Amino acid sequence: MLTEICYRFTTAQVANRFLNELKHWPVADVKAKLFNGSESVKITYQFDGKGFDYTCSELDDLARKYQGQEV
Repeated sequence: MLTEICYRFTTAQVANRFLNELKHWPVADVKAKLFNGSESVKITYQFDGKGFDYTCSELDDLARKYQGQEV
């Protein structure tokens, strides 16, 4: 199942830092890009639909590190 999550950040600079960290993220294979302006990031990844989605949880934790919130 293809999963998409969007996060909004306080500034474009913070959004780009988050985006750059995802380029070398060791947790999962995700695709990320700026979305709906320069202060939001859209992430797409594959989830098998079984059990708990640890990728989503890790993404939430990483976004929180940059004061981002899911939209």
